[in-house]
Amino acid sequence: MRSPIDILDEVKSLKASGEPFAIATVVRTVAVTAAKAGAKALIRRDGSMTAGWIGGGCARAAVLKAARAALDDGRPRLVSVQPGDALQEQGVAGGERKDGVEFAKNMCPSQGTMDVFVEPVLPKPELLVCGATPVAVALADLGRRLGFLVAVAAPPEEQAKFAEIDLAIPGYDLSRLVAGERYIVIATQGKGDEAALSAALAAPARHVAFVGSHRKAETLRAALAAKGTDRERLSALHSPAGLDIGAVTPEEIALSILAEIVEVRRRGQRSAGAVETG
Repeated sequence: MRSPIDILDEVKSLKASGEPFAIATVVRTVAVTAAKAGAKALIRRDGSMTAGWIGGGCARAAVLKAARAALDDGRPRLVSVQPGDALQEQGVAGGERKDGVEFAKNMCPSQGTMDVFVEPVLPKPELLVCGATPVAVALADLGRRLGFLVAVAAPPEEQAKFAEIDLAIPGYDLSRLVAGERYIVIATQGKGDEAALSAALAAPARHVAFVGSHRKAETLRAALAAKGTDRERLSALHSPAGLDIGAVTPEEIALSILAEIVEVRRRGQRSAGAVETG
């Protein structure tokens, strides 16, 4: 079994790599169980335990199932593995959920009870800003303050306009981006609109927004459609970007755009308890 120091080191390593994982912590045991309260394990998305230990097969299957579900929806779980008679006394069966607890049947001879808290740890959401306009600069600055990993795609000679970002992409080649929780804003505003928009629509993203008028966006949609861009992707483009708050300055426009992204991101997840990598 690895020591707590090893587990902390592994947590840092997984966070640095941007890989999602779950922390399983034994919070209570009753009768005989292999692991005791305080035992921890780190679980990857594929179900492998990369560090720590929470006991043998009696609880492992239920905890791994809960970890995969937690990583899928971003919500923590409390799993209670109990012998059959204990479940019957509470009027529940294995696989059922009651009062926020997910129950599983302990099939091992020990017949002990183990409660395990499963907490997902997810990478920062990514804000990808295309362009180097004043609105783009304001988006990058405010995005970092809101906890986003900020990437900027812009011509190399214009990257110096940004004080502090996490990733600089020269030009608008987004073909190497991997899937993740990404929100793209095209803030080119007349300088490379079509190239940036075409690249953004081909990249994996949850939300793609264009800073500009509805008429301009429609003109670009038509041009890209004529070049064979997928119409479903074109229809998913949101324009004009941002909530209608009467924004005028670049900072106000950036605020309206990020407010919309936060609304999209949190929609249906306000009760989620995922911990984001900081």
